[in-house]
Amino acid sequence: MAKYTSEEILKNAKEENVKYIRLMFTDIHGVIKNVEIPARILGKALNNEIMFDGSSIDGFVRIQEADMYLRPDFDSWLILSWEQTTYGKVARLICDIYLPNGEPFLGDPRYVLKRNLAKMHKLGFKSFNIGVEPEFFLFKLDDKGEPTLEFNDNGGYFDLAPLDGAEDCRRDIVLELEKIGFNMEASHHEVAPGQHEINFMFENALEACDSLQTFKLVVKNIAIRHGLHATFMPKPIAEINGSGMHTNCSLTDLDGKNAFNDPNGEIGLSSVALQWIAGIMNNARAFTAITNPIVNSYKRLVPGYEAPCYISWSDANRSSMIRIPAKRGKATRTEIRSVDPSTNPYLAMSAILASGLEGIEKNLECKERVYMNLYDLSRKDREAMGIENLPENLKDAVKELANSEIIKEALGDHIFDRYIVAKQKEWDDYRKSVSEWEINKYLKVI
Repeated sequence: MAKYTSEEILKNAKEENVKYIRLMFTDIHGVIKNVEIPARILGKALNNEIMFDGSSIDGFVRIQEADMYLRPDFDSWLILSWEQTTYGKVARLICDIYLPNGEPFLGDPRYVLKRNLAKMHKLGFKSFNIGVEPEFFLFKLDDKGEPTLEFNDNGGYFDLAPLDGAEDCRRDIVLELEKIGFNMEASHHEVAPGQHEINFMFENALEACDSLQTFKLVVKNIAIRHGLHATFMPKPIAEINGSGMHTNCSLTDLDGKNAFNDPNGEIGLSSVALQWIAGIMNNARAFTAITNPIVNSYKRLVPGYEAPCYISWSDANRSSMIRIPAKRGKATRTEIRSVDPSTNPYLAMSAILASGLEGIEKNLECKERVYMNLYDLSRKDREAMGIENLPENLKDAVKELANSEIIKEALGDHIFDRYIVAKQKEWDDYRKSVSEWEINKYLKVI
């Protein structure tokens, strides 16, 4: 990503006829928020002088603590090529949130990730690199522009047109992403009808999370141009595959070498990698409330639809929660397969990083790899092998989260406490509702 100074941003804005700037940040639920300013006060924004009221944003602050400042990350300067106005172009800056006293706001998810990366540096690692594989569905819009649950195609895994009816849309998304500097790896139709995956290159964790938030904006905006609605909801349709976001992770040492790679180690993995895996597995039930944050997430984590349900690892078993892809050397990595794209990426990567680092700090012992299809075993057999289930609903996941000191430290008290309250309310809202399934199942027979 390009590095900019304040002067370079002001010059570029003038040369490109930028008239509006979106000062963007992310709330605790992963939703992108923004304050839009005219270009004439861009200089004030670059001097950290733009204030906003944080009291109306869920999980932020009380009304008497409302005033907050947006501090732009100059390296995030980006002209939004998909947004055009009559008068000029629109750009964005991703911002960190600060209090009037000059201290970082503890409820800013981006700050939380920075804090965890700082701890990683103290432990002797240079970078936490991640590559995500976000999946999404495309549905048709109705005459009023509202999303339907009607697929735009009946394609399947790696299909081509005419079965894949969204080739043009997906290609336009990739071209738009490349236009704004993404290094794209691959795009293809996924297993379910109307389901797609677009992958971009590995980046350090902070840039990767920024990129993922930008990616979601691009996908949704380009989809609308094609008369479609893009959703990252994990399981919008029952009895087909849901959307995951496999998360590939690795650490580099202070020399920039992949700390997970060891040609002489078990399946080419270093002791650090094995300790990392042990830490991930040790905390998986607790961090699932972060990586799979909504009621709907748990409709995906069920047997039979390629999503992992059990806490295990392997280099050759796609029913495992953690898979080790075949490439070694610089590409040695762990793929965490349980994560879904509704997560707040800054919090998810913070929780994953803290979990893996616990394994390294405490020299946790990694369990044996699992090669058998875990879906074929009974719960009793799995438990006899020491293989635990991931939480089966949001209520259980939040209960695990509430008891985790590791994830509490990773998120900080402010976000940890507010997140749990918000998710408990979400579960209460859900359990008090009556679904169409219940009506169809019981109304006539009871």
